[in-house]
Amino acid sequence: MVDGAARGNPGEAGCGAVICKENGTPVEELSRYLGHATNNVAEYEGLIMGLEALVKLGKKRIRVQSDSQLLVRQLKGEYRVKDEKLKILFQKAVALLRQFESYRIVHVPREENKLADRLANKGIDDALKLRSAG
Repeated sequence: MVDGAARGNPGEAGCGAVICKENGTPVEELSRYLGHATNNVAEYEGLIMGLEALVKLGKKRIRVQSDSQLLVRQLKGEYRVKDEKLKILFQKAVALLRQFESYRIVHVPREENKLADRLANKGIDDALKLRSAG
């Protein structure tokens, strides 16, 4: 599961990814602060972060879930990637996907992506806490 969040769009942004076993049990939770970015950039960054973790784990067959219809449709070739920043992230994601024997990209409702969403927001919250403490 992957997700991105931007408060303001563009605004403070973060991304999250959850690596799960085949039965859906989470085994790794990732979150990162992205600085100032759009929601779509954050969605791609979450995907890339998750894919990089899966490559490191040596996974061969993966299923990616995202609540971003844009990201899913672009990766399936149903939508063209027009935005220049997204083109770079799209190419990076495709290069990572090619490292797997097989993969599925699935669009899920937001309700089914709550953990990844929470992690994306955690990336923002943790950075803001550090900034206000410092």
